[in-house]
Amino acid sequence: MAKPPLSMQPTGWFQVAWSPEIAVGAVRRMRYFGRELIGWRSAAGEVTVMDAYCEHLGAHLGFGGHVEGEHIVCPFHGWEWDREGRNVCIPYESHPNRGRRIRTYPVAERNESIYMWHDIDGRAPYFEVPDVFEGFGDGNSAANYYPAVPQGTLFRERLELHPQYVLENGVDSAHFKYVHKVPFVPKFTRHDFDAPVSYVDFTVTFGDATGMTADEISSGVEAINAGLGVAVTKSWGMIDNRTISAITPVDDDTCDVRFTVWVGRLPEDDASVAPPKVERVMRAVIEQFEADVHIWSHQRYSDPPALSRSEYDGFTALRTWAAQFYPA
Repeated sequence: MAKPPLSMQPTGWFQVAWSPEIAVGAVRRMRYFGRELIGWRSAAGEVTVMDAYCEHLGAHLGFGGHVEGEHIVCPFHGWEWDREGRNVCIPYESHPNRGRRIRTYPVAERNESIYMWHDIDGRAPYFEVPDVFEGFGDGNSAANYYPAVPQGTLFRERLELHPQYVLENGVDSAHFKYVHKVPFVPKFTRHDFDAPVSYVDFTVTFGDATGMTADEISSGVEAINAGLGVAVTKSWGMIDNRTISAITPVDDDTCDVRFTVWVGRLPEDDASVAPPKVERVMRAVIEQFEADVHIWSHQRYSDPPALSRSEYDGFTALRTWAAQFYPA
């Protein structure tokens, strides 16, 4: 696939793990935005994402580094670094090295997921990761849904695609018939691209074939897009589910893809894991997302695209909005 003419260094929040993957005391190696990184969880339960190399002599903290309390300890000489990347202890000296610091990144943890903030110019976060439950203001919480991790997840590593492909899917009504094999075209009811967090809603009506009224056979999706890296959705009507699509650049050519789906609890069921019939629903939703991934991972970014009349407004609005997240 030809390299897309889009920067792989966009600003925003990007998922780097699911919460259970970084337990208390764990150190996880990762590579994103062309940098070697580690994620670790302190004894107090706080997650840190930082550059992987010790500022002393360059040992990789992901290979033998370990957590002691609120610090990570280098395996080479035992230097200790705190959650802000500051050296707080050199075990064979009376004072730490206050002049060196490992680069750390803002972290958000919610909805069983861990996100890092990336900005090539080092700016602080100026918008938040939306909550997949509370973000829609309908009174629901995680208690109304079965836990998603691990049974309701999809992880695909280092695919040749760009985060913007996924966001553009959200304004593409025509693909539902051809990719997802459904006999309808959604009707978009909201395109709001006025801020770093944008909103796209659509409804679906299946027609008269069932003999039911339109209200009885309608459903829809509400989506909140936090920059280019995170999209959360609420599906209502036929299937009650919430999803998070998270696309994180690894390097100048590839991204990791994570997808998480929660399904509404059955009445009077407070089980800690989804029953088999709910897992089948999770799998069905994931399979629909996989059909999109198959297209994206073999796609060429078309600029300018050959849009039909009905596609023009949605794609133009989204691409104009997306431009704000790229380095000048």
